[in-house]
Amino acid sequence: MTQGRTAIVVGAGAGGLATAVDLAVANWDVTVIEASSQAGGKMRQVNDGQNAIDAGPTVFTMRWVFEQLFANANGSFDTALEAVPAQILARHGWSDGSQLDLYTDHTASRAAIAAFASEADASGFDSFCQRAESNYRVLRDSFMAAQQPSMLSLPGRVGLRQLPDLIATRPDTTLWRALDRYFSDPRLKQLFGRYATYVGSSPMLCPATLMLIAHVEQEGVWQLPGGMQSLADAMVSLGRRCNVDYRFDTQVTSIDTQSGSISGVTLNTSEQLKADVVVFAGDCNAVAEGLLGESIKASVKPRQVTQRGLSAVTWCLTAETEGFDLEYHNVFFDENYPSEFDAIFTEQSITQRPTVYVCAQDRVDGHKPTGPERLLILINAPAIGDTATPSDFDHSALWQAATAVMARSGCRVKASEMPAVVTDPIGFHALFPGSAGSLYGGSSHGMLASFTRASARTKQRGLYLAGGTVHPGPGVPMATLSGRLAAEAIIQDYADR
Repeated sequence: MTQGRTAIVVGAGAGGLATAVDLAVANWDVTVIEASSQAGGKMRQVNDGQNAIDAGPTVFTMRWVFEQLFANANGSFDTALEAVPAQILARHGWSDGSQLDLYTDHTASRAAIAAFASEADASGFDSFCQRAESNYRVLRDSFMAAQQPSMLSLPGRVGLRQLPDLIATRPDTTLWRALDRYFSDPRLKQLFGRYATYVGSSPMLCPATLMLIAHVEQEGVWQLPGGMQSLADAMVSLGRRCNVDYRFDTQVTSIDTQSGSISGVTLNTSEQLKADVVVFAGDCNAVAEGLLGESIKASVKPRQVTQRGLSAVTWCLTAETEGFDLEYHNVFFDENYPSEFDAIFTEQSITQRPTVYVCAQDRVDGHKPTGPERLLILINAPAIGDTATPSDFDHSALWQAATAVMARSGCRVKASEMPAVVTDPIGFHALFPGSAGSLYGGSSHGMLASFTRASARTKQRGLYLAGGTVHPGPGVPMATLSGRLAAEAIIQDYADR
């Protein structure tokens, strides 16, 4: 029986919010403690002095994850949140002036690729999508939804019938090398190789298995008129209906133990809260570094510098653009894509010609603003926020580099001065302690990397983990799945206590 059981969730990101809902549904007494004034974790909004702008994840996929979460709590995702299906997944621009849109409709994307590159590349796109779908199908339940999958257990989870499909995911080769089988146009290799960055990785180092991310987008991308913050707010509202208590602007200074078990937490006000279990939903490396107390430090394996995933430099601003008809999601590529990742992962620096992502947040459902609009502009960066100094990230020089790449693709940002809200790896490290600025936890480099992430259960009795830095991985839907896996583990572990 779980009647009277208490749980404290530290962190109100997607993982923590999901854990709280599922535990409350199972009749646990749940309190969520969040240092920030708003829920969402990396789904944060900032104000540039004119507007609230999404400053974190912007791509909303795997809608079924949230539909299931809401349904389990007798709620309705459709009622709680407005989500507009995107017709165009993203608009891509290159320095030679070429452009390519990818669509949710496969036939439309295929025709666009044939016109952009060649019929051979369009046929390659067909084969690529088939492989991506197969990878996703074979790994969705066996890996993503599994508590603690391993290289040894995975074949058994998949079963004999799907074993050939598992082998065909090609964890033994890199995504970049695998793309040669499908595309001859180097621009298409850039486009589809970029999916590696969704999990904080280099396409030259991550396994070909990760082409499944392309299928995730093909299944549907939605735009949220209220931004990703509206998703976090909807999850909080769902939790409140289940009697979850939320405490914002409150910091946990330590997760406490007594007689070998978790006993609760201590707050920055010196207040102590008792609990049967604690779920830490921040960057799990914060535990390994002792930031939540020495008594639980050994319960999580520390992340090595070489294992860190990508960080970023972001600019949030309200400005006009010209010369390039932006979509909601836009990507601007320059030449020599591999050099960008060599710089980040080998030299721990940012190339002078980075790939630039732009989220034009007012362009929902085809809307075209006639004046200034809300923009999130992002470039990849090394996760050195714990050791870098401000001089390592010259915001002005990086802004010039990013906007120059955009300009070579025809897009000019009409900003009279530097944007007011800039966040670099140092800033991300401050926002997410223990991360060093990595927005994705560990990278997915090598065929075994995905199996080295921490799982929901830890070595410490009563301590559980959730969030994008633990299994099954980064991204809002995956972090939400991690939260549900944490709740599932807790409910199982305490069923007979």
